[in-house]
Amino acid sequence: MIKAVIIDDMIHAQEMLKADLAKACPEVELVGTAIGVVTGAKLLKNIQIDVLFLDIELEDGTGFDLLEILPEIQFKIIFTTASDQHAIKAFKFSAIDYLLKPIDQGELKSAVAKISHDSKDKVSVLLDHWSAEDQPTRLALHNSDRILIVEISDIVRCESENNYTTFHFSDGSNFLVSKTLKSYERILSGHGFLRIHQSHLVNLLQMEAFEKGEGGYLLMRDGSQIPVAVRKRTLLMEAIEKLG
Repeated sequence: MIKAVIIDDMIHAQEMLKADLAKACPEVELVGTAIGVVTGAKLLKNIQIDVLFLDIELEDGTGFDLLEILPEIQFKIIFTTASDQHAIKAFKFSAIDYLLKPIDQGELKSAVAKISHDSKDKVSVLLDHWSAEDQPTRLALHNSDRILIVEISDIVRCESENNYTTFHFSDGSNFLVSKTLKSYERILSGHGFLRIHQSHLVNLLQMEAFEKGEGGYLLMRDGSQIPVAVRKRTLLMEAIEKLG
């Protein structure tokens, strides 16, 4: 049997897809459902599956947000979507399978027939393409007290503090969020950010200079000096060359 999970914020959509699978794809066994990013990630952490049917709009984020936080993808992904043209463009670019709602049973059967474990590289291409072209220029940052909406261009750097991340802004202010630096790395990489150290993600457009001696560090516009890991020096130099 092909083990499957459905993640969709609309319960009736889950039920319709479940019925379509039972009718058109009896070889598929549904082993779980979820409606959001957090519940979906928790579910996928505890079970092994062959295919994930994933909606774009979820209860607490998007399907892309979920893919960002999954540590490893060893299953096929089939997106289920209405008519989001930006997303469809990204799907075609990365060769990720997608089904338009309402789902046609023939197309569903064809997508299931192509199930293989080759989604990891495709997902990487998808997220890179999505980050580069389709993400907004503003970012919502959450902590227990506030939701702060910021212009991404105003972020100078992000600093890891265990499972927390501190955002430092061009006006000298900062904001602490209870998410890891890794969770923001891919989101911001499409906006000129580079992780130059285990603890530091920097906005290259907010960089003043790269001091190569003494192990190397970046001088940022907020006056901070950020160390550059040895293994990141070549990547940083390549990125700097592209700036000018």
